[in-house]
Amino acid sequence: MVGKYGPLIGAIDQGTSSSRFLVFSAQRAELITYHQVEVNQLTPQEGWVESDPMELLQTVIECVCKTVENLKSLDIDPGDIKAIGVCNQRETTIVWDKLTGKPLYNAIIWLDARTKSTVEAMLAKVQGGNKDFLKRHCGLPISTYFSALKLRWLIDNIAEVREAIAENRCLFGTVDTWLIWNLTGGVKGGLHLTDVTNASRTMLMNLETLNWDPYLLKFFDIPVSILPQIRSSSEIYGFLTSTPLGGTPISGCLGDQQSALIGQLCLEPGQAKMTYGTGGFMLYNTGIQPVQSEHGLITTVAYQFGKNRQPHYAMEGSIAVAGLALNWLKNNLNLISDFQECEKLAASVSTTGGVYFVPAFSGLYAPYWRMDARGVVCGLTQFTTRAHLARATLESVCYQTRDIVEVMARDAGAHMTSLRVDGGMTQNNLLIQLQADILGIPIVRPTMTETTALGAAMAAGNAEGIDVWSLDSLDQNGITSDTFTPAVSESDRDSRYTRWKDAVKRTLGWETILDDGSADPERRNRMLGSISGTVFLFSSFLILVAARHYRSTLR
Repeated sequence: MVGKYGPLIGAIDQGTSSSRFLVFSAQRAELITYHQVEVNQLTPQEGWVESDPMELLQTVIECVCKTVENLKSLDIDPGDIKAIGVCNQRETTIVWDKLTGKPLYNAIIWLDARTKSTVEAMLAKVQGGNKDFLKRHCGLPISTYFSALKLRWLIDNIAEVREAIAENRCLFGTVDTWLIWNLTGGVKGGLHLTDVTNASRTMLMNLETLNWDPYLLKFFDIPVSILPQIRSSSEIYGFLTSTPLGGTPISGCLGDQQSALIGQLCLEPGQAKMTYGTGGFMLYNTGIQPVQSEHGLITTVAYQFGKNRQPHYAMEGSIAVAGLALNWLKNNLNLISDFQECEKLAASVSTTGGVYFVPAFSGLYAPYWRMDARGVVCGLTQFTTRAHLARATLESVCYQTRDIVEVMARDAGAHMTSLRVDGGMTQNNLLIQLQADILGIPIVRPTMTETTALGAAMAAGNAEGIDVWSLDSLDQNGITSDTFTPAVSESDRDSRYTRWKDAVKRTLGWETILDDGSADPERRNRMLGSISGTVFLFSSFLILVAARHYRSTLR
């Protein structure tokens, strides 16, 4: 016997900036209630980004407990929750002691760039330093982004990790693995597993066999003994042993972007979605065959709905900085007090005034894969205001998305006719309108924006033995959404995009030029002279903004 909402499914959504637990009705795909807790990011050095694994776990447990309280206050029986799905920030790397359950180091977050020297060491092993050398095995370029490089760095640099491996005490996992191990018992028999979507982001799984690849393990010198078992995205893995939901099965597991693909119902080849969060991630469903990109995209597993079902694959374009750029405006420059102010500021001017901002804080991801790039602001004049910079920041997200759409069309052999979007930034109506203008296609935003957690809930409810959420009979016509259509001319759109590409060129080679004393002196001087002028103008601009703000506080 279940309540008025029918069987419920819970979804753990552990992201870069927060942990959440959400409860959905399996019959209506309706969000019933949720709780969210922010998590801290640690930046001990430039380019390093970490989190405390214990904080990730404890915030998830807190969210589960608070959400159960919410259900009781709504007079809903928590026992109506039939299963739980997990979705998580991908690539983030955790190692821990299986005897004590304690982390051996902080979690190295996906956008951390400390492994640049590790990448260079790996590239030195391949002919011509080809970053795509391993793509035929794992679909991924050799980059700081992926887990194998982070794990290799930990082994090379952290003595506790090496000792734990030598003594057979070390376990490795992405965030899903860490959470599931702890929630199913931890040191008392916790399950050490991951799913195919998360495993496909490590650079260690073979895309065809869906097993850990002996060649890749040898290439990175990673012992298989520390790796989790690879399972499908939708099956009963085990049961919660703690929290008020103890005994509830965990039956869904997906990387957050693959989970959003499911939540957006992009289950047919040719369908695509874009998620705007800390970073930006576009996935394009290619069906049951992996498609290798020739233009800088990566190949990944989209989902596998059951251990005996065929996997589906996707091409992906990843942007390192999307919502993170707004955080930079707020926390580093103090130009905005909150994200809503950014939209109001940006809407107060009709253009950026010729300003272009490329937020390559730790390099550029797809389709460039240039870790030597660094951020630039181009086109500043004495008339530039913080409103222009706010609008340029929103446009930077849209231009990076167009970079991906352009190459995705070449790889897929077809142009997109619309794009489905989700993520926290999609609450910004101006951003979505700018995206429609810059892409020249309609942008479709679902009214229910919690599509990432929804996808994990759907996978959990679909699992054999749970069977309360069928993915074979979904009605896409029943989804309510808002559609934003382009409002600028094609010539205007293309001329602005050309200027963006010019701005991107100015980010490239910055790290190489600063570190390489043998670089072409004339080129180096031109670059440094240009950047010195930009720094001077930008510094003057920030001083002016600060002065105006100070005067306004005196009124």
